[in-house]
Amino acid sequence: MTDTKSRPPATGETAKVAQKPQQLEFTSDQGASRSTWIAAALVIAIVGWMASGFIFPSEDTGPVVKREAPKPVAVAVTRSVAQTVTQFYQAEGQAQPDRDTTMRAETSGDIAEVLVRKGQDVAAGALIARFDTTNNAADANRAKQELARVQRDFDNASQLLERGVATADRVSQARAALAALAAAQAQVIEVEQAAKELTITAPFAGRIETLDLDQGEFVSTGAEVGRLVDITPLTVAIQVPQQSLTRLAVGQPATVRFITGEERTGTVTFVGTSAASETRTFLAEIEVPNDDGAIPAGISAEVIIPTGEATAHFLSPSIVSLDTQGTLGIKTVDAEAKVTFFPIQIVKAQIDGIWVTGLPEAVDVITVGQGFVNAGEIVAPSAAEPAQ
Repeated sequence: MTDTKSRPPATGETAKVAQKPQQLEFTSDQGASRSTWIAAALVIAIVGWMASGFIFPSEDTGPVVKREAPKPVAVAVTRSVAQTVTQFYQAEGQAQPDRDTTMRAETSGDIAEVLVRKGQDVAAGALIARFDTTNNAADANRAKQELARVQRDFDNASQLLERGVATADRVSQARAALAALAAAQAQVIEVEQAAKELTITAPFAGRIETLDLDQGEFVSTGAEVGRLVDITPLTVAIQVPQQSLTRLAVGQPATVRFITGEERTGTVTFVGTSAASETRTFLAEIEVPNDDGAIPAGISAEVIIPTGEATAHFLSPSIVSLDTQGTLGIKTVDAEAKVTFFPIQIVKAQIDGIWVTGLPEAVDVITVGQGFVNAGEIVAPSAAEPAQ
């Protein structure tokens, strides 16, 4: 059993004192102020050391290193001298026959005879076919007989009038006979013309390309019976663009290379003056001799026409450059080793090079290194090695 009298009860003030926390107290550290002075002294020493070079400059000055100016770019140059070169206009064309026509029947009737075959060469006026002349012969006999009868009546009336024994009726009959005579003569001429139409002839010398006729066949007036072409000479047609039209003229010589391998010399015979509405090009024709008929019509051909001469330089396409505006040109080196850019125009192209104008008559052309220099720069030129 516990004795409660030995522990007196705690009062309220004593409980409050027991629950109140104790406050921390700091005292100054002598070492902290010493560190601050040390840091300040170091800063002053560093600043003084840095400023000492300005106040007391060092007498031992080493060599000053200077940046050297860049050396000129080394380029290779070749001396080029202008030469006279012939300019050409080149175009693709097609060989056409000199003359090409469709033969037609001028009358109706049965074909009595066909005198030629397809592929045959014929002379101008040669007989191609003949119609049956039976009906025409009968018409011709009737017309001649009627003309003879009317002629007799007219002669009798004329004699009576000359004798002065003719009556008024005889005078009227004579006048009627005169009109009948004229009509009979016209009838004879008409029958003779019809006889000429009973034959089909070649309008010019050429080759029978097609022939749609058989003996005994009935043919109507105007029907197509065949095609006649003349390839001696040939005509090569080309299309010329607007900008090249002034370079061509009638009478210029031309070299024509056909796709078959044949090469002939021709002459410009026609240059058009009205452009095609679809292509805005002009037709030009070159006549090529073909007396042997060895070159057929319709094949492709390459036409080369000399159009004049120009003074130009022959250069490699690899040295052509573009300036900042996109102009095609060549970079050269003058007597002061300065780069100069000359705009050029190509007047002729070959497999091994191009002919250009726009350069001085003699000039040093940059052949190696032109892509690393610009106009106005000073370069170190050296002669290019000759091509092996």
